[in-house]
Amino acid sequence: MTTPPPHNPTTSPPFSWQLLNAGPLWLDGGGMFGLVPRIVWEKLVTPDEKHRIRLNHNCILLHHPSGPVVIETGSGNKFDAKNRDIFGLTDRTIIQAVEETGTKLSDVRDVIVTHLHFDHAGGLTRAARVDSSALSSQPVLTFPNAHIHAQQREWDDAIVNRSVMTRTYLSENLEPIRERLQLHASKRAFEIGVTPDRDNLPKIRLEDRLTEILPGVFVFIVPGHTWGQQAVMFRDDRGRTVVFTPDVMPTVWHVGAAYSMAYDVEPYTSLISRRWFLSEAMQRDWLLVIDHEPNTPLVRVREDGKGWFKLVPEQ
Repeated sequence: MTTPPPHNPTTSPPFSWQLLNAGPLWLDGGGMFGLVPRIVWEKLVTPDEKHRIRLNHNCILLHHPSGPVVIETGSGNKFDAKNRDIFGLTDRTIIQAVEETGTKLSDVRDVIVTHLHFDHAGGLTRAARVDSSALSSQPVLTFPNAHIHAQQREWDDAIVNRSVMTRTYLSENLEPIRERLQLHASKRAFEIGVTPDRDNLPKIRLEDRLTEILPGVFVFIVPGHTWGQQAVMFRDDRGRTVVFTPDVMPTVWHVGAAYSMAYDVEPYTSLISRRWFLSEAMQRDWLLVIDHEPNTPLVRVREDGKGWFKLVPEQ
């Protein structure tokens, strides 16, 4: 387990990277928008006949000097037919997304997940094919030579299933990765025991909350959806500070202050986190990569002229 010293990511070496499409995901619209009434959120996105909205599994392949790095892994290929239908999953997973870049799964040296829910960490393991038609019930590591990076708090919650959902931290995604884990303990935006008011911003500066998990690759905690959820930051070869955005804002439709999900362990904390996260993103001109956004996953944050923020697609 590591703890973060002060850092300056803007002086880190730049990396090239590729956005990966690890397939669609369909989730209940009411669950995705929480307390926001359907009459409001349906103006943003139209649900299907099962009341689901279309999302995506967005991931990143980072070309790091130590070897390929994968950020996020999607739901993977282990669900049965019933659950594949419920969540609108297809045969496309992180496996095809990585291999299409010409990268071998065995060449990936590090994998970073924002948190360990099935739709983010399911692709860490895969169903192994035992013959031309059957898949084994015993999952194997998708990236057999990779270290897997998560927050210590996220792992602690995952293995005992501290969640408002009963089937999101799945043992088949967790048990096989134990020996490959590298757990981190980044500082939180607010001290433990402090309950911030709605408009409070962190007194602990971001540089003191970053953990450099690989040279030039940083993570920081963005709690609310889970207590140990993390964002991932690096500088790219176009001079941009890229931040892979977790479920504090899973789509561009969730930019609003009240747009927390019913799946969040602490919706109020999500609201607080979204404010300071968007404030940092605007002030520092981050390029955000939004994890579940199906249409425009690359955005910048700007003022909306009403005391809040708007998202502008990257050109």
